[in-house]
Amino acid sequence: MRGMRPRWGYIVTAMVTPFDENNAVDFAEAVALAKWLLANGSDALVINGTTGESPTTSAKEKAALVKVIVEAIGAEKVIAGVGGNNTAEVIEAAHDAKAAGAGALLAVVPYYNKPSQEGLYQHFKAVASATDLPVMLYNVPGRTITNLEPATVVRLATDCPTVVAIKEASANLQQVGEILRQTPESFDVYSGDDGTILPLLALGGCGLVSVISHVIGPELQAVHQAWFAGKQAEAAEIFLRTLPVAKTMFSAPSPAPTKLALRALGKKVGPVRLPLVDCNESESEAILGVLRAHGLPI
Repeated sequence: MRGMRPRWGYIVTAMVTPFDENNAVDFAEAVALAKWLLANGSDALVINGTTGESPTTSAKEKAALVKVIVEAIGAEKVIAGVGGNNTAEVIEAAHDAKAAGAGALLAVVPYYNKPSQEGLYQHFKAVASATDLPVMLYNVPGRTITNLEPATVVRLATDCPTVVAIKEASANLQQVGEILRQTPESFDVYSGDDGTILPLLALGGCGLVSVISHVIGPELQAVHQAWFAGKQAEAAEIFLRTLPVAKTMFSAPSPAPTKLALRALGKKVGPVRLPLVDCNESESEAILGVLRAHGLPI
């Protein structure tokens, strides 16, 4: 079955970046969180993704964070986010991530400057050609505006040996199907949307790059284990129970709800950095109420 043995496992958590009381990166807490996530359903981690507040962490902070986490859990479990809308800077970030020990890269579609499909192809080709690390493309048109179309994904998967996967967060299942139909079975298609994982698995996808795995990682892992064991009804039952959690964890700008939940679970992840703000009182009550109703010990 396609997707049964993905390169980074079934559940890849896009990890938050802990900050201390001075709003500096808390490297010790980041290591502790990384280890805890791997013990609670995650197979690998994205470090310095958008959930890790990459727009507001410096290049020096990003490299240092990758380094300490690789030293703690191993390069094969660390995918470094290097996305941006300046190709030269993305290539430089890719070099920094490799020097820090990352085992792979996650590169998002360039945002705001709205490149054409040819521009996207040339951008990702340049990034992939500048490194020998495996590259996971990241398509999230809800944030970047520009959609990475299936034909462009297929070109990249065909022409660039290091482009081996995609995090597809368009929530467009027809698009996901086209990517799966036209790429080789060795090309891993991960959902980037916590609410669409089971339909993606049904099409041949391999897993989930997740935010809600910070709090319900074992359940998401169980969805995949049941699915690939041929227990589709069980997988569906577990998946459907996760939907209220997925909805509430994006009821305020991410990762504020995730950090709220982690703090409630006793994790010292600190606040979010401006221009994001922490959840207000009413948002917090609603989010924590859903998580309590789900059975989380908060």
